[in-house]
Amino acid sequence: MGYAKYLAELWTKPKENFGTEKWRAWLMKLRREPAITRLEKPTRLDRARSLGYKAIKGIFIVRCRVPKGGRKRPKPGHGRRPKRYGRFIEIRESNQVVAEARVARKYPNAEVLNSYWVGEDGKYVWYEVILADRAQAASNPKYSWLASPANRGRVYRGLTSAGKKSRGLRVKGPKASKFRPSKRSKGTK
Repeated sequence: MGYAKYLAELWTKPKENFGTEKWRAWLMKLRREPAITRLEKPTRLDRARSLGYKAIKGIFIVRCRVPKGGRKRPKPGHGRRPKRYGRFIEIRESNQVVAEARVARKYPNAEVLNSYWVGEDGKYVWYEVILADRAQAASNPKYSWLASPANRGRVYRGLTSAGKKSRGLRVKGPKASKFRPSKRSKGTK
């Protein structure tokens, strides 16, 4: 059994495996950091490597914090209550997709490869996003596909793994007839 398997096992139940006090202290440290933080190396090396990370020039990791919970529409200020009065807005994308998009906006010269969960508390959830610098990726054969214009802004079009999951593209067969080619084209939300 290699080191990656042991690491993956630890992250299945991090609170129990790392110790409750250590885990709580680490989450408090994360809360004090800015919402988007660039890192020297990944927190979960096994997960990062399985999703395409390599410690080479042009590939880097960014941790992003996203608030948990639904989104609430403001209350009507005056007058009657609308007939279709609903204050809670259904979010069509997962928090992971939101995190990837926020990081992509912060680093416009890079493309999002993938992302993974690193922690959550009652208020926030943290993801680490793997990014590849477009200019430097072109010189590496493994990441050269990111330099093509077709892959520009892939995170905004739901082409990352989390984006495809939000679009319902992991479902196969007749159950997926409302998802393909897209939810919008089929007239569903």
